[in-house]
Amino acid sequence: MAGLKHLFQRIWLGSAEPRASLSMPDSWMFDSLGSQKGAAGISVTPEKAMTLGAVSACVRLIAESIASLPLHVYRQSGDRKRDRIVGTPEYRLLHDEPNPIMTSFVWRETLAAHVLLWGNAYALILRNGGGEPVALLPVHPRGVVVRKQPSGELAYTFTLDGRTYAANQWDMLHIPGLSFDGFTGMSPIRYAAESIGLALAAEQYGAAFFGNGSVPAGVISVQGRMSPKQVEDLRNSWTNNYGGLGNANKTAVLFDGGKFERISMPPEEAQFIETRKYQVSDIARWYRVPPHMIGDLERATFSNIEHQGLDFVTHTLRPWLVRFEQEFNRKLFPTSASGAPSDIYVEFNVDGLLRGDIKARGDYYVRGRQWGWLSANDIRAKENMDAIEGGDVYLTPLNMVDANNPAKDDPEGTSNV
Repeated sequence: MAGLKHLFQRIWLGSAEPRASLSMPDSWMFDSLGSQKGAAGISVTPEKAMTLGAVSACVRLIAESIASLPLHVYRQSGDRKRDRIVGTPEYRLLHDEPNPIMTSFVWRETLAAHVLLWGNAYALILRNGGGEPVALLPVHPRGVVVRKQPSGELAYTFTLDGRTYAANQWDMLHIPGLSFDGFTGMSPIRYAAESIGLALAAEQYGAAFFGNGSVPAGVISVQGRMSPKQVEDLRNSWTNNYGGLGNANKTAVLFDGGKFERISMPPEEAQFIETRKYQVSDIARWYRVPPHMIGDLERATFSNIEHQGLDFVTHTLRPWLVRFEQEFNRKLFPTSASGAPSDIYVEFNVDGLLRGDIKARGDYYVRGRQWGWLSANDIRAKENMDAIEGGDVYLTPLNMVDANNPAKDDPEGTSNV
C-alpha cells in the first residue's frame, strides 16, 4: 500500500509519465523499427493518427459523449423498482471526482480516448483499510503489461516514472475493446493502419504539393548546352519566381527557346480530392460514426440526420457504455462474501440523446400519458422540469378491462353491450 500511496503522490504532482516498452512502443520506436508501416509508406501510431482530422473527430465525438452522459448509481429495491443513491464513496468517485486532479468528465474522457486509440483503458483503484475505493487513477495503456495467472485471474504490471508497480485483477479497472483472447483489446489504430496511412499520405502529399507551388513539377528544356552553374541559376530563378502559393498563376517568361513541360500528374487527374473524401468516410466506418457527425455532410439530408443520430447512440455509443458499466459494477460493487450479487450498480442515462425532435417527444408523451405508463411528473422529469403536486397519478383508459378476469373490472357486463 505504501508503494501505491507513493505512486498517487507522484501522479498528483504531475511527475509520472508513461514509458514506452516493446509491448506498447512509442512513436520513435515505430519509426526506427519500421513496424506498422502500410503500403503508403507511413508509420501509423495513435499519436500520429490523432493528427488526422477524421480520426481526431471520431475519437473526440465518442469520448466526449461517454464523458458527458449522466452516470447514476442505483440500488435495486424490488423486481421492478430501483432507487437512485448518492453520498456513497463510489458515487462520489464516478459522478464527481475520481481523484484530486480530475473531474469525472475528464477521467471518463481520458479512459475512452485510451480504449479508442490503444484498444485498452486502465484505471488503478486505490482502497482504504476497509476495502472502500478512495481514488481511481488512469494508467496509460502504453506502460501496462497484462498476464494471465495460473489461477485464471489477471495480473497487471505497469511502469511509471521509472518505477514498476503491480496490481491484481480487482484493483485495476480494465476496459478492453474488441478482443481476440477475451482480456486484452486490439488497437483500432493498428488494424486501421492501411486506411489511416493512406489518409496521412494524401494529407502530406497535399501539403507538399501546395508548398512546392500550384504548378506540378516538370522539365525546362533549352537549346544548346548549359554549365552546371547556369542550370542551378535557372532552377533557382524558376523556383523563386513561380514556386509557392504566393506565386501561383503567374505568367512564366522563358528566353532562348526555353520550354516548360509538365511531367507529373495533376491532383484532379489522380482523383486527389476524391481520395481524401473517401478516407474520411472510411475512417468513420472503422469507428462506426455517421459521417455527418464528423463534418462530412456530402450525403446528409435533413430527413436522415436525426435517424443517423439515434443509430449512433444505439449501435456505436451503447456498446462502449455497456463495457464501462459492467467493469464499474464488477470491480466497484463486487459480490458479497456469501456470493450474493450486489444490489448497487451504475448506469449511464442516454434518454436525452434518444428523445428526438419536439414533435416526436410530444407524440410519445401523449401516448404514454393516455395509456397509463407515464405520469405527468415522469414526463416533466424527462424534460428536466420540477415535479408538481399530484403529478404522480397514472391514468387508466375507461374502456380497458382485465383480459383474464373481465367481470372484475366490468361487473355489470356493460363491455358486451
